[in-house]
Amino acid sequence: MVENVTGQDERSPLLQGQESQRNERGKNKVFFSEKDPANPRAWTKSKKLGNIAVIASMAIFSPLASSMFAPGIDQIAESLHVDKNSVIGCQTGFVVMLGIGPLFLAPLSETFGRKKLYLVCFLCFTLLQIPTALAPNLPTLIALRTFAGFFGSVGIANGGGTISDMYEPSERAGVFGWYLLGPLLGPTLGPLFGGIIMENLEWPWLFWILTMASSVVVVTSFIFLHETYVPILLLWRKKELEQNEGCEYHFDGEDDRPLHIKLGQSFQRPLRILFTQPIVLTMASYQALIFATTYSLYTQFQTIYGVDSYYGLSTLQVGLLYLFPGLGFLVAVRVLVPRIDTVYNSLTRKHNGEAKPEYRLPLACVGSILIPVSLFWFAWSVQAKVHWSISIVATFFYGIGQVAVFNCAQNYYIDSFEKYAASAIAAGALFRSVIGGVVPLFTPMLLEKYGVGWGMSMFAFIGVALAPSPLFFWYYGEWLRERFAIEF
Repeated sequence: MVENVTGQDERSPLLQGQESQRNERGKNKVFFSEKDPANPRAWTKSKKLGNIAVIASMAIFSPLASSMFAPGIDQIAESLHVDKNSVIGCQTGFVVMLGIGPLFLAPLSETFGRKKLYLVCFLCFTLLQIPTALAPNLPTLIALRTFAGFFGSVGIANGGGTISDMYEPSERAGVFGWYLLGPLLGPTLGPLFGGIIMENLEWPWLFWILTMASSVVVVTSFIFLHETYVPILLLWRKKELEQNEGCEYHFDGEDDRPLHIKLGQSFQRPLRILFTQPIVLTMASYQALIFATTYSLYTQFQTIYGVDSYYGLSTLQVGLLYLFPGLGFLVAVRVLVPRIDTVYNSLTRKHNGEAKPEYRLPLACVGSILIPVSLFWFAWSVQAKVHWSISIVATFFYGIGQVAVFNCAQNYYIDSFEKYAASAIAAGALFRSVIGGVVPLFTPMLLEKYGVGWGMSMFAFIGVALAPSPLFFWYYGEWLRERFAIEF
């Protein structure tokens, strides 16, 4: 549809409309009406959920691949004749790239569209699993895993932006919660599946099976994935109208600058958001703590609970322990996450329909309490050598805390930077993934020197320091957003 509409807010772009008029330059304005079937927010429920199922699959496979090799660390070290702590570098390179990849892939999706990036990158991720399974030495294995992490980050980079494209803020959190199970549940399920594989097969089968499973996602993507980024959809419609009708059209937010200038600004955007927005930097630090703790725990489960430890559990039994934080994720997504929208909508009505991103934060306070409490619980029950069930139950509550903080923070990013949601999420992903990838390299030394009690308590103390941040932003977030507002 076409019209001349002025004064649109960039946080609600191009989603209102009626028929045509000409603007002052003699160009018709093209945009989507609310009920236009091409408008992603007007799609049927099944079409939206089909899109989410595809991107959620991508978002779960790359984090799953990040930790799936953990049960095979000893066998990989023996096979490639290296120290087992060196093999953790396979995880570090992968996880760091899960943060660096979005710096490029999120802005590219805001230049070329979401679908094209999903298809190309996840296909590359899938193909890279083949040489990884055939890697003859550790440097090759680390290099291939690092590249795979970059391309695999596409689901994490653009998933939040895709959901923002399709859903209004009042209905977004519940859907987003199920999508976010991928980045959270993937690292949990990876060691479980890896343990099952390592009980029966050699370590290369970790990657052969990953290749087969990822190939199914690639095929599904080509069939069911649809473009959702409104500027790209409007560009397609504009070109079609200009070709059919022979007159010029434009749309709000149209960027006709040379490609290299657009890309240069796009690549700068996530870094500008990260280092100029106190909200993003602080909440990204909170997420970094979660990732660092999670990957540190997951790489040390075998050491803490395995055959050579006090508990003496088998590889498969250790793999099953990863289900406890996973159950925490599922309970939180089913019970807690839908309440994010409930609280948001209730506060919006209470304030005469004025919606603010800060209304996403109250439930983050639940997570800010559960995370340090559960970590202290885990650390000292392991240190005291009580029954393994006592310590592992703590990870269930840790899982709930993760989901509460992670979901509230991600929704906060999206509501604060809706048009550039993918770049805001990429900014947070960079910080948390770099920290989450590097810290586990030092965790074995930390636990060896101070024991599990004080070693894991250090993560808990950082959690205590960060716990007040949701409450702080509840009171001062709006002022900070206005004080540090930036234009792109």
